[in-house]
Amino acid sequence: MKFHFMFLILILVPGFIGIAFAHTVDSVGEYRVEIGWMNEPVVSGETNAIEFYVSPLEPGLELEEQVFKNGITGLKNTVKIQLIYKDESIILPLSPDHDVTGKYYAFVNPTIAGFYQANILGTINDTPISLSMHPPKVEEREWIEFPEPSNLTLMQIIDGHTSLIAEIHDLKESINNLENPNSQFNFGITGLVFGIIGIIIAIFALIKSKKN
Repeated sequence: MKFHFMFLILILVPGFIGIAFAHTVDSVGEYRVEIGWMNEPVVSGETNAIEFYVSPLEPGLELEEQVFKNGITGLKNTVKIQLIYKDESIILPLSPDHDVTGKYYAFVNPTIAGFYQANILGTINDTPISLSMHPPKVEEREWIEFPEPSNLTLMQIIDGHTSLIAEIHDLKESINNLENPNSQFNFGITGLVFGIIGIIIAIFALIKSKKN
């Protein structure tokens, strides 16, 4: 039993690590660069940031073997990130992390789900950088929302109320045509009854709209 449990951990842990650290790594000159979203999974309509790491390449190691260490400082004013979605783009300045040397943030609120391109532009010390990188996909916000938002809007309530008033008015007109026009008492009773009916119909319609 213990062996089976350990086997499951060995299978699942790498998958969770891949989800938690879905960053993209590349290099320019003598530097290792890495980007990814600050909050993952990233969803549309929420303020987030692109994390940007810069550190020296370690001699003798392949890119996939390189790790972030000895981060490069002072890039706040020399490097920018151009974030692109289809035909639109924005230039994002970098804000250094106060606890991790060589780590920076480019804050943004991605309003649309999809794939974004991040162009790293500027200079790292004396090394020019013009590198296109692709952070993980921005997902639709709805898939993590709970509970589901109500579709009932103010305009729906107003429209429903207007329709109910029109229907009640038509009913009253039909009854009035059948009544004695000289009977004010009957008219008053009929109006009161239909007023109560209208209120009841409105309440049921409102409840039904909220459920839908």
